Amino acid sequence: MPTVLEKSARRFATETPLGRTRRARKIHRILTEVYPHARCELDYETPFQLLIATVLSAQTTDVRVNSITPALFAAYPEPADLAAADPARVEEIVRPTGFYRAKAANIIGLAQVLVDQHAGEVPPQLEALVRLPGVGRKTAHVVLGNAFDVPGLTVDTHFGRLVRRFGWTREEDPVKVEQAIGELFPAKDWTMLSHRLIFHGRRICHARRPACGACPVAQLCPSFGTGEPDPVKAARLLRYEMAPVE
Repeated sequence: MPTVLEKSARRFATETPLGRTRRARKIHRILTEVYPHARCELDYETPFQLLIATVLSAQTTDVRVNSITPALFAAYPEPADLAAADPARVEEIVRPTGFYRAKAANIIGLAQVLVDQHAGEVPPQLEALVRLPGVGRKTAHVVLGNAFDVPGLTVDTHFGRLVRRFGWTREEDPVKVEQAIGELFPAKDWTMLSHRLIFHGRRICHARRPACGACPVAQLCPSFGTGEPDPVKAARLLRYEMAPVE
């Protein structure tokens, strides 16, 4: 007797590239309705603040980052302030985010580069951003998409997990994932697609126990059955983030 997961996979085994594109866009339309509040969940007011918060978000939660950034930004409101900061003091502030020594060194270092090479401003170009200490393509696309309205795909762990579960790509390398998914959607959708997939990954399509039975795109997913397929049991797996974001 085939499992639920095996049956789901068989339904899409002969899908054509055009069929995959249509299914991907239908999933996105549904997630657009499910997550009307989808957005970057890091608190920020300026591109500089978003850049710093995103660097600090590595290997921790946005909630944890948001708990320490008010003190950090109050002490160092501008790149020049952070560039001249005492590393020990910065380490103490960012300690709750984990890997605090490396993170403190990175944010001080990137602030120094902003001051020395970019007149204290965050550059709105991918090539310039990824040259900053602690900044990779994922962080760069978060900043570009949310602070500068430059479309980009934020391939974090949630995004990568979901696009593979949805059968949109088998790629594991983030750059190849970015390229593959970029071919399925128009550029204007990239930033919000990233937010919606990340919202869905945090709330329903979890890494270890996805709430398959409570998923609004279950009928379009070749990985349905990876987690709990029963709707009642799956509902118990939903995370608190299902509440609207104000």
